[in-house]
Amino acid sequence: MVSSSHEAMHRVFQDHPTLFSRVSQALGVPLPPPVSVSVLPNDVTETEPIERRIDTLLRIETRHDGSFLLAIEAQRKKDPEKSVSWSYYLAYLRSKYRLPPLLLVVCQDRATAEWAARPEPIGFCSWPSLTVRPIVAGPHNMPVITDPDQVREDLALAALAAIVHGASPDIEGILKAMSTALMDEPEPVSIPFVELIFRGLGKLPAAEIWSKLVVVDLDFYQSDFFQKATEKARTEGRAEGRAEGRAEGETQQAVKDVLDVLAQRGIDVPPEARERITHCGDPELLHTWLLRAVTATSLDEVID
Repeated sequence: MVSSSHEAMHRVFQDHPTLFSRVSQALGVPLPPPVSVSVLPNDVTETEPIERRIDTLLRIETRHDGSFLLAIEAQRKKDPEKSVSWSYYLAYLRSKYRLPPLLLVVCQDRATAEWAARPEPIGFCSWPSLTVRPIVAGPHNMPVITDPDQVREDLALAALAAIVHGASPDIEGILKAMSTALMDEPEPVSIPFVELIFRGLGKLPAAEIWSKLVVVDLDFYQSDFFQKATEKARTEGRAEGRAEGRAEGETQQAVKDVLDVLAQRGIDVPPEARERITHCGDPELLHTWLLRAVTATSLDEVID
């Protein structure tokens, strides 16, 4: 099953097709700047019943060096079979479009990135007929952006860097810079980046950091459940010394908030799960579930 993190690592290039030009600069890969970019169908299925799909495929036009194809693959772990798939993709694209193809692999951990970057010769003995040599973007070579001003210069690059560095020790500073920069952006600009980073961080601990930053710093969310989450985040830690009856009432309200958000998101809650939520007496756990429910696509992502 394709994870939200996998989707975010390549979908950012569909939403911002010119991003690769800045990524190549950040990685130190000299390529001519594009004059136009178009998203192409990612289906590379053969007539046989074998389905093959590239994560994202772009056609990039340059002013003086012609056109080329960019196949983008999000890779979360080492997979020996990938070199076979990648060589097929490159050969297929060269044959179908008669354009030079490049392969960009985006990773969230250094070991996978270093594995993906190794050239893979295809041939016999010492004569390679084809060598698969991806461009790799990972935590080892993507910039660590902790300055909000740098984020504002290129929101798409900063968002991808935040996703790639999701497990980095610097992630809190990276996400804080991102949320600070997005505070100054209009909702049509900021909300897609907020959601993209949510998906990209997946189940990493950094996702909780981003959730708290969103409800505390980014109060542009005007829906009822975001307002409730914001109020809870701002009053967290002030409950000491309150009467037991008041605490019980807040817990019941928190339960109602979680169920209301799930209902608003259209997520079905079976009786067993509803009973678990209803009888939960841990305010911190309920708050965590509420934050997850804001962006979850299934109940498992909320109370796994």
